[in-house]
Amino acid sequence: MLEHIDLGNLQIEVLRKKIKNLHLSVLPPLGRVRIAAPGHMDLDTIRVFAISRLAWIKAQQRKMQIQQREAKREYLDRESHYVWGRRYLLKRIELESAPLIELKHSKLVFQIRPGTDEARSQEILDAWYREQIRLAVPELIAKWEPVMRVKVGRIFVQRMKTRWGSCNPATGAIRLNTDLAKKPPECLEYIVVHEMTHLLEPTHNSRFTSLMEFFMPQWQHVRNELNNLPVRHEDWGY
Repeated sequence: MLEHIDLGNLQIEVLRKKIKNLHLSVLPPLGRVRIAAPGHMDLDTIRVFAISRLAWIKAQQRKMQIQQREAKREYLDRESHYVWGRRYLLKRIELESAPLIELKHSKLVFQIRPGTDEARSQEILDAWYREQIRLAVPELIAKWEPVMRVKVGRIFVQRMKTRWGSCNPATGAIRLNTDLAKKPPECLEYIVVHEMTHLLEPTHNSRFTSLMEFFMPQWQHVRNELNNLPVRHEDWGY
């Protein structure tokens, strides 16, 4: 059951979990605010925490309000799609054979079975984007592991609604957003380095920032580039 904290015109959801620390999230597309909190923590303590992060919450909500979103995809001829930051026009070909996706000059050739609907078309293209990430990441890991003196565990690539990547420092596992294959290559490298840095520093504190500055001095420029690019259309269900 959700609890709520009201701070003026801002309502914050409080979700109780079996965790040790508070976790604050501002959720797209409208900036809904949620705090995951330990079950034993009293609401007044959570309220004080929320007030202390009010400026950050407002900043995140402003970013979401101006964030560009891609138009809903219908997977029709001459629809725009992006691969590694380049724009391609979709060329839909319906054949009774296995799905196939190829890049030819300025076209993304999308061969699918006749009558394939939007949902299945999206699944096929998402799987192809995932494969592009899986092909690109090993070279980046091999480049940065000796530099950073860390060892990455498993790599997972999946569709993620609210983040570009995540890291589990305990296992060394890194998760990456499928949509990074749509962005310029330097954006994927930045996210990989960001998540690998969490193997050295789990939180986004001053040490984390210093490490990022050391390994990738231009990281803030690339982060801004990534965050200013349109993100995919989503059906949020609320």
